[in-house]
Amino acid sequence: MAERRKYKKRYCKYCESKVEFMDYKDAALLKNTLSERFKIMPRRLTGNCKRHQDMATIAIKRARAAAIIPYTISRKEVVINPFEIIGR
Repeated sequence: MAERRKYKKRYCKYCESKVEFMDYKDAALLKNTLSERFKIMPRRLTGNCKRHQDMATIAIKRARAAAIIPYTISRKEVVINPFEIIGR
């Protein structure tokens, strides 16, 4: 029988900080859920619970529609820290 791999249990960062509501205008709060190319990362990678992952997804989609966060970054554009652009 094959042995099961043991992974480190990931904890929801938003549950630990007791976040009740995610505002789409707060890009610093949402950056834990986005990859370097501004894609939404899945729960298995971030460790978010279902409730906070759904809230983050809705907030990210609203921020994209309001042009606070870009939809994607092309491969040709190399951005070291994309959240520096948001702070300007």
